[in-house]
Amino acid sequence: MGELEQMALAAKVDEEQFGILAKRHKVWMLHIASEATHRYITDSDDAWSIALTAFHEAVQRYDESKGSFRGLAALVIRRRVVDYLRSEGKHADELCVTPAAFEGSLGEEDSAGVNLQVQRRMAEAASDAPGEDTASMAREEIAEIQGILQLYGISFFDLADASPKAEKTKQSCARAVRALVASALLMARMRLRRLLPIKELSAASGVIRKILERHRKYIIASAEILDGDFPILSGYLAFMKKSSSPAT
Repeated sequence: MGELEQMALAAKVDEEQFGILAKRHKVWMLHIASEATHRYITDSDDAWSIALTAFHEAVQRYDESKGSFRGLAALVIRRRVVDYLRSEGKHADELCVTPAAFEGSLGEEDSAGVNLQVQRRMAEAASDAPGEDTASMAREEIAEIQGILQLYGISFFDLADASPKAEKTKQSCARAVRALVASALLMARMRLRRLLPIKELSAASGVIRKILERHRKYIIASAEILDGDFPILSGYLAFMKKSSSPAT
């Protein structure tokens, strides 16, 4: 049995070993996904999440008596990516709506559901980035994250109501976000299913399900911001990168 096959068997029962295996084969997985889509794929594409999830599926399905692991993994990745492309084909004409709240033309009467305090806080965060047109950068980041969150059925401006108020709950949510962002597999599952993997995240973070369910939108949005290219919005969530006491 080859080294790869031995690692695959170990990864089947050990999440840490799976992380090591996936990291070593990331470039290869991106290559297989690129072949399946006939375009260059990076780890910011949805196809990468599909490929990583398929790689995990291949690990779980692998049987040493039925050939090489690499062959099985390539087959599963190609199938899942192609299935995803077919399912997305029927949504090809859908467009993400850019939020207008930061354009300066949205009156209170037309901004139902938009919490203006969120706008002020984002402007304060933007002011910490000297030498740039921070107002424009903030608008661009909010427009981009709004498009991502729409895939989950979430509005960026829903987050004021979804944010935890108590400090203890806030720290629990921060711990959940850190655990989510630290796990490529959990992030991939969330992006694939457009749902927060509550059971797995609770086990990984130690945060109770009740908190995860109640603050689902806030946790999803925070994870997408911290795992993405959002320097201004990430600055506003910098406290999440600090350690905190265990949840109760």
